[in-house]
Amino acid sequence: MESDEVLDSLKSGKISVTKAKDLLSLYSIDKIENIAQIDVGRKNRRGIPEVIYAEKKKFADIKKIVQQVLKKSNSVLISRLNKKDFSKLKSYVKKMKLRTRTGKNCSSLLIFKNALKNTKGKVGIVTAGTSDIGIAEESRLMCEAMNCICLCSFDVGIAGIHRVFPILKEFKSKDVDAIIVVAGMDGALATLVSSLVDVPVIGVPTSIGYGYGEKGIAALASMLQSCSLGLSVVNIDNGIGAGAIAANIANKVNKKKAKK
Repeated sequence: MESDEVLDSLKSGKISVTKAKDLLSLYSIDKIENIAQIDVGRKNRRGIPEVIYAEKKKFADIKKIVQQVLKKSNSVLISRLNKKDFSKLKSYVKKMKLRTRTGKNCSSLLIFKNALKNTKGKVGIVTAGTSDIGIAEESRLMCEAMNCICLCSFDVGIAGIHRVFPILKEFKSKDVDAIIVVAGMDGALATLVSSLVDVPVIGVPTSIGYGYGEKGIAALASMLQSCSLGLSVVNIDNGIGAGAIAANIANKVNKKKAKK
């Protein structure tokens, strides 16, 4: 039972205050043997679920963490699985009769038990190039883990600047609450988008690039030096972080709309 379900049950009189306290006490820190401490209350405290960063974890440990998280949550996002573990984990969750969502060119995996709810939050995601898609897809999975709708368009960088205008027009017409711009090389697309829209923009510099500003250094510097106000920037290749910020904004906006 999710913590909001506990509170609803208490409000409707289905459970006692004592029972509610017992159930809510579970939503703090879950210790998993001597390998992990899961912040199971984060989603209710901050609106952002915990993500399993899997790149350096053993497959056996990942399974244990997934099992424990899904006892108290409907979904879990595993970021950057090793290639050899990706297919193994997909097979494992299929046997468990769980659902999954994957992303193009990335090894992150969203696992969930029941259909994901829709908060009506909308996030637009664009990439400068095709090489940036993997990072953008991490952002999408994070947003979807936070129950947002994503509108995505790839390869609309400033080398063909006319490509970005139709998608920004679509974002405007569909009333997106935030936009994530994923770009390597010079990273200039983030500044351009930020100068044209009236919603928060989160720039994600990627490690795509070579030469003097290789490994995302030029893209990061360009975004940080942007003269366009309203642009926030995350670390190089941090699609997950950008997704968390954008989805949190979108969910807060729509929560306020619902109260009116």
